[in-house]
Amino acid sequence: MTTKLLIDSVSKLYGAQYAVRDFSLSVAEGEFVSLLGPSGSGKSTVLSMIAGLNRPSAGRILIDGTDVTNLPANRRNIGLVFQNYALFPHQTVARNVAFPLKVRSLPEVEIAERVAEALRKVRLEPFAERYPDELSGGQQQRAALARAIVFEPDLLLLDEPLGALDRRLRESLRHELRSLQRQTGITTIMVTHDQEEALSMSDTIVVMSGGRAEQCAAPEELYMRPQSRFVAEFIGSANVVPGDALAPGDPAALFAIRPEAVRFHSAPASEGALTGTVNATEYCGNYYRLYLSVDKVGEMTSHLQLAHPPSLGSQGYVSWSQADMHPLRHPA
Repeated sequence: MTTKLLIDSVSKLYGAQYAVRDFSLSVAEGEFVSLLGPSGSGKSTVLSMIAGLNRPSAGRILIDGTDVTNLPANRRNIGLVFQNYALFPHQTVARNVAFPLKVRSLPEVEIAERVAEALRKVRLEPFAERYPDELSGGQQQRAALARAIVFEPDLLLLDEPLGALDRRLRESLRHELRSLQRQTGITTIMVTHDQEEALSMSDTIVVMSGGRAEQCAAPEELYMRPQSRFVAEFIGSANVVPGDALAPGDPAALFAIRPEAVRFHSAPASEGALTGTVNATEYCGNYYRLYLSVDKVGEMTSHLQLAHPPSLGSQGYVSWSQADMHPLRHPA
């Protein structure tokens, strides 16, 4: 596949402090990539360097094979959507969307056609003459998105685009956003701290911590085969078990076991099952979360679909399949 964006060993220093350190990423044409991590992990700094709003201290950024590292933001053909949408309050929706085209001095007839098409794609045609404060949060988000795609950018950058919306609206709009991205084929980079958002929308996720990329992989790969303790515990939840607690061996070996793979039984269901005690339970809708004390291992959690949870203090047996033990190649 054609490489659309190449980030080559980019770092960003503020004084003696690294915000981003030796970060590399290759993004294919039409790919949807999420930069996922906690606050301060460097994900927004990476996005700002791609946009040209921040210059790297080291490394290169290439778009379509052209080095744009030192190119100012207004000379990069990039669409950008912020969490607060940044719409002009004194301009109608149509004029907000038209703004990037007017800056590029396109003919008025072409501007009108492109604006109408962009509003159609985001289902805002009936709201063309309204002002931003007359729109709901979701409608403002779609207006900002229309403005970002109306000039057919090389890249679309999304900085926590759904962060200002309530959960129910976020779930609806993330589906719309992903559908629009597939429809237009625009290569997209999204910054988010929301694991569910990244897992449901992305072709590829880059998990970041401390200015570095911890792991870059497809959502399924990240969840099922995390490479580090940080990734295992940040993507969903995980029980991190030392190998020597289960069998003699390398005391540094660690394994991640997802809670849904952990079973709790009143009688031993398999050879090698460990004894465990229920410390607490939580009702989570379609499953119960059990907090367990497990012999040789310590604290573990289990997600079980049960009619009724075991009572507190219940003793039983804890087991999981060896296939559900995922080795962590480095412990960070």
